[in-house]
Amino acid sequence: MGIKIGNIDIGEFPLLLAPMEDVSDPPFRALCKQNGADVMYTEFISSEGLIRNAEKSTMKLDIYDFERPIGIQIFGYDINSMRLATEICEKENPEFIDINYGCPVKKVANKGAGAGILKDIPKMISMTKEIVNTTKIPVTVKTRLGWDENTKYIVEVAERLQDVGIQALSIHGRTRKQMYKGEADWTLIGEVKNNPRMHIPIFGNGDINTPEKTAEYKKKYGIDGVMIGRAAIGYPWIFNEIKHYLKTGEHLKPPTIYERVAVCKQHLKHSIEWKGEILGIAEMKRHYHNYFKGTPHFKDYRIKLVTSNNAQEVHDLLDKVAAKF
Repeated sequence: MGIKIGNIDIGEFPLLLAPMEDVSDPPFRALCKQNGADVMYTEFISSEGLIRNAEKSTMKLDIYDFERPIGIQIFGYDINSMRLATEICEKENPEFIDINYGCPVKKVANKGAGAGILKDIPKMISMTKEIVNTTKIPVTVKTRLGWDENTKYIVEVAERLQDVGIQALSIHGRTRKQMYKGEADWTLIGEVKNNPRMHIPIFGNGDINTPEKTAEYKKKYGIDGVMIGRAAIGYPWIFNEIKHYLKTGEHLKPPTIYERVAVCKQHLKHSIEWKGEILGIAEMKRHYHNYFKGTPHFKDYRIKLVTSNNAQEVHDLLDKVAAKF
C-alpha cells in the first residue's frame, strides 16, 4: 500500500522533485521522471501573474501526461487573487494544487507571499482554507520551519493546515531567515510526522543529496517521502540511485560520460523546443557544472559551454567532451 495524496497513490516512499524557479520546467521534469522521480511540481507561479494572464506565468501551466502525477504550485499575498489563481489552475487538471509558503527570496517574502506569510499564521490558515474550499483537487502545502529561530511553530502550523483540509505537507528544514545557508534541521520535521494528531503524508526537504542520507533520514524521522531540489540540478540520476540503494543497500554505477552528454543534449534540445533558442540555451547554463561534476580538467569546456549562445556550438562542444573524457 503506497502513500496517498487524496486518492492518488504515489508509491511506498515517494521521491518528489522540488519546484524550483527557472529549473523545474517541462524539459527538466522529463529527465527527472525518466530517472525515477515519482511526483512533479511546476515552477512556482505568481497568482497575480495568472489572473493578469501574464505570459511568463501562464507558460508555467504547461503540464504533460507523461509527468503525472503533477502539482501546480502557486504563490501570492492576496487571498482573493490566490482563489482566482486556483480556479485557473484547476482547468489544467493537475493531480494537486500546491501552495508555496516557503520561498525565502526577498522580492517574494517581503510582500507577504512565499515564506513571508510565516509572519502571519492566521492569514496563512485563512488563505489555505479559501483555496481548499475553492477546488475539488487535493491541495498540498510546501513551507519552512518558521520565519526565524524564535518562530519555529511548524508542529502547531501543520495541525492547523491539516484541520482546514490540506492533503499533504512538504517541510524544508530551515527558517526563512536562514535562506539556504547552514544545515537543514530535520528534528521538527520528525516531530510533525510523529505527532499522533497528524494523518496526512509528511515529506521532508533540505540537503537530501545522497542515497545514504535518504536512508538515514527515512529511518530516523519516519517521514513518508523526500523532496529533492538542488541535488537533482544537472544530476537527474539521483532519484534512481536513491531507489536502488533503499531497495538493495548497494550503489548504482554512476553515469558514464556518454550518458551525461546524452542527457545533457536531450535537456538542451527540449529546453530550446520549449523556450526558444535564446532562453533555452541561457537557462541550460546553470546545469552544465553539475552534469559534469567530478570530471577532471573540465573547467575549460565548462567556460566555453556557459559563454556560448549557439545551439550547434554547444552540441559540438558536448561531442568533444564525450570524445575527450
